[in-house]
Amino acid sequence: MKSATARLTGLDLNLLIVLRELLRERNVTRAAERIGVSQPAASAALGRLRRYFGDDLLVRRGTRYELSALAVQLVEQVEAVCDGVERLLATAGGFDPGSSRREFTIVMSDYAIAVVGQRLAGAVNAEAGQVRLNIVLVREALAATIASTIQAVDCVVSQSTSRFRIPEMRSAPLFTDRWVCVVAGDNRQLGDDVADRDGLVAATWVVPYHDDADFPSVVPVSRQLARLGVRPDVAVRVDSFHAVPYLVASTGHVALMQERLARACARHLPLRVLESPVPLEPLDVRLWWHERHDDDAGHRWFRRLVALAGRDIPHTWDGPDDAAG
Repeated sequence: MKSATARLTGLDLNLLIVLRELLRERNVTRAAERIGVSQPAASAALGRLRRYFGDDLLVRRGTRYELSALAVQLVEQVEAVCDGVERLLATAGGFDPGSSRREFTIVMSDYAIAVVGQRLAGAVNAEAGQVRLNIVLVREALAATIASTIQAVDCVVSQSTSRFRIPEMRSAPLFTDRWVCVVAGDNRQLGDDVADRDGLVAATWVVPYHDDADFPSVVPVSRQLARLGVRPDVAVRVDSFHAVPYLVASTGHVALMQERLARACARHLPLRVLESPVPLEPLDVRLWWHERHDDDAGHRWFRRLVALAGRDIPHTWDGPDDAAG
């Protein structure tokens, strides 16, 4: 049996970059574009990787490719290895934003993108034109998988939950917000300025990331509904925050939303924003990262830009244009 050193020397480490993009994109052409090589070169690299691992890695299903069982196992390992190599090289040679081609992976919701996305993308582009952002949208299972997720990515933007209390996780405040009720513009059944609590109990709801079987869950909206004393009669469940107002605007449904996003959407949708009849938890959105990144110069640079993107956003924010000044 070959030693670990022998196996390592038997693999061109440049192939790890190709493997990472193949696993991400599940498409040879797109992977080639991401790493700046020709499609035949990426196909040849895939062939070498298949021989090395003794596995197809990408399996054709009709007109598309899916990951093989082994490839699924490799995803997090390859991300961690590539991240470690990038950090090693950054430590050895310093970090120059102007010349770096590093990619930073950040997990965030479409709500967080609406609040800080424009500022963040603009700042990265201004300081480091060749640096790439890989923005991964939050999934329902984030809280349950945070221990592994935080090791596989650079940062996570999220409220805190009890499952985020992990010793090796670090965080910094990003921005604050508050919860409001949202109804269609012509819906007067729940009140004019403050939502009627009995009306909320009787209403039908649009709820993001809802789980009937686990209520209240660790999802922030679920906790706030519990504070209202509402177990919602869910008419629409959607895995998105930004989609919620579009599913309320022409219906009799009600939703709880983050105020910044609600007021931004009310500028172009027929919506009314109502105060909650009882105090709800404030939205304390934070930037989270693994402690291993603490001394990484490139990561410190990126964290600074994310923090700046969330700084001094007015509480009565009305949309990206107002946040960009």
